[in-house]
Amino acid sequence: MDFAFGEKEEEFRQEVRDFLSEVVTPEMVEERAGGKYYERGPHSKELMRKVGEKGWLALTWPKEYGGQGRPLGDRFIFAAEMLNYGVAAGGSGIAIVAPILMRHGTEEQKKEWLPKIARGEIEFSLGYTEPDAGTDLASLQTRAVRDGDDYIINGQKVYSTMAHQVGYHWLAARTNVDEPKKHKGISLFMVDLKSPGITIRPLKTIADELTTEVFYDNVRVPAKNRVGEENQGWYYIAEALDFERSLVVNIVNSERIVEGLIEYTKETKHKGRPLAEDPFVRQGLAQLWIEVNIKRLLGWRTAWLESQGIVPNVEAAVLKIFGHELDQRVAKTGMEILGLYAQLEPGSKWAPLKGIIEHLYRFAIHLSYGGGSHELMRTIIASRGMGLPRLH
Repeated sequence: MDFAFGEKEEEFRQEVRDFLSEVVTPEMVEERAGGKYYERGPHSKELMRKVGEKGWLALTWPKEYGGQGRPLGDRFIFAAEMLNYGVAAGGSGIAIVAPILMRHGTEEQKKEWLPKIARGEIEFSLGYTEPDAGTDLASLQTRAVRDGDDYIINGQKVYSTMAHQVGYHWLAARTNVDEPKKHKGISLFMVDLKSPGITIRPLKTIADELTTEVFYDNVRVPAKNRVGEENQGWYYIAEALDFERSLVVNIVNSERIVEGLIEYTKETKHKGRPLAEDPFVRQGLAQLWIEVNIKRLLGWRTAWLESQGIVPNVEAAVLKIFGHELDQRVAKTGMEILGLYAQLEPGSKWAPLKGIIEHLYRFAIHLSYGGGSHELMRTIIASRGMGLPRLH
């Protein structure tokens, strides 16, 4: 199978490059520099709005939902060029919320929310995880009680990334506490984070990424902001998690980091000889090069399924495991190649690759469980992909 781009695709690539060369500023790059993958500062928001005005946030969406109906390859070209410029646009609204609204939202919700998401005017933070409900998401205790045309919500969420920077929460809450099967009593809501009764507190990760915990104290949410049927939110979340796993695996541009390591070994000498001549260095880089190519093919396969309207359940799990464990191997190999210089943080003038290895080594710790633990991913692959019996 040949994935080479044709004349039309190359014309689009040049169009993207011309656009980015005009709009990307040093401030936009700086906000994301050093691997701050989960930051959305004012300059990044400005870029997102400009991309949205071009209609490129929703490149492959159907035209009736504010998209351009363009082929899948254009989305990959756009994402690759963005990363090459050191910037990014998109996020949970584009990759997670919108696909679920298209499949399960009301016509009113589609007309109200999708065009705004496509233009980059609104963004979402995910409100799934709680102090006692991580991988076992069905154990969540945040409560939503119907009161006329509203729901009154009480509870706490943790690790709601960018809740302090975006406008809306993609919230999972329990609407039926009497349901014996705990996953059947959950509903999904779109919540304005400026609603009275919401408190947002910062949480710092080991990688200095800023995430948040969000507290709900008698927060009123219009019933029209519930997505799909009441008590069926678990099934929508399961679909959304598949789309999320396709998204989060591309947070780290491991291919570009490997390319940077390759160039570093060509230019850096040890005992008078380039590091690139060291057999251990060559073996390690060759293995990473193999794996970034495998990740690209897995990504193409998963994205193609999405373009056909198929939820990539098993495929997303495979891609997440392979992609995130690759990121961890890139961090480990980078540490070994750079030696003591690998410990220099972003911002140090002596840090090779602008300090990305130091940050990635800390950041990659959470990749084994963020978006779903790899133990759970392997269970999904075993039962749904390989036909092995489910464990009870």
